[in-house]
Amino acid sequence: MKKFELAITKAWQNQSPYLQALAPLSAVYGAVSGARKSLYDKAFLKKYHAAVPVLVIGNITVGGSGKTPLIIALVKYLQAKNVRVGVISRGYGRVLAKGERSSTPKLVRTDSTPDDVGDEPCLIVQSTAVPMAVGADRGKAIELLLAQFSDTQLIISDDGLQHYALHRDAEWIVVDGVRGFGNGKLLPQGFLREPVSRLDGATVVYHDKRSERYDAKALRMQLDPAPLEPLFTSTNPAPKPPASVYALSGIGYPERFFDTLQTLGFGVIKKPFADHHKFEMDDITPLTQHPIITTSKDAVKLRTLASRAKSPIFENIWVLPVSATLSESVYGEMDKLLQRFGLS
Repeated sequence: MKKFELAITKAWQNQSPYLQALAPLSAVYGAVSGARKSLYDKAFLKKYHAAVPVLVIGNITVGGSGKTPLIIALVKYLQAKNVRVGVISRGYGRVLAKGERSSTPKLVRTDSTPDDVGDEPCLIVQSTAVPMAVGADRGKAIELLLAQFSDTQLIISDDGLQHYALHRDAEWIVVDGVRGFGNGKLLPQGFLREPVSRLDGATVVYHDKRSERYDAKALRMQLDPAPLEPLFTSTNPAPKPPASVYALSGIGYPERFFDTLQTLGFGVIKKPFADHHKFEMDDITPLTQHPIITTSKDAVKLRTLASRAKSPIFENIWVLPVSATLSESVYGEMDKLLQRFGLS
């Protein structure tokens, strides 16, 4: 399954002509998802309404768009303004205990592991200490969060744009300006979850360093790398350009990570894995010739692996942190929401 995911991702990136064979499946996918959305919009299916405002931040494409760094930056901004914000997420990749269901909500704590709650929730909470709950049933996740943190004033839903069972008071869609929309086709012929027309009238945040592509009022973000950090405390010196390094990545769009390392001047030996890949020792033990550099999201899983498998190879793994730099228009849009919700 993981090999198929990597193969289809590569086909999307290269806009392979062979994807045309998947057009009938995309037509079925579009019809089913469109009908489902319509049933919720027309109130034939019931939506969950939270007791506090909910902002959904998601995308219409498969794979990384920069959504998680954006959420981390917004949570820090809200915390600085003394807004009591909470976050919910599906918790993709969590390992369910016996008898536990994916819909069963669970709180995320600073010592939670990716197996407990998923990798992205771990990263968000470790970066911000924000109250957070995960669960496939977003309504139940919100109820748990509000029961434990009754002073919560605003909830951000990490993804869930297509989870129409959740009423949202506002939604932001993140668009990767580099990848764009590929061939413009729906899954599986392309990597669109919904048609591009979904952006009409929506609040869109463009993730692209080439900010001149948009007007001054557009909502923009870019990811800026920080100095390398050891996965653990290491006596080894951090690798410096133009050293060759293994670029180890299990994120939705690994090419962005590879490009960043190349821009920094490293010789990059690409080691991509499927999004949310659960690393095992066999994935890293062959990587002995050069230092390993990975992403913050992958680091939370590698630290869990290292706690189980003591090996000197972890002394040679380095993390490239990134932070989202947001345009003033993004903060302005958030301030407008706070005023609308009576939180300013």
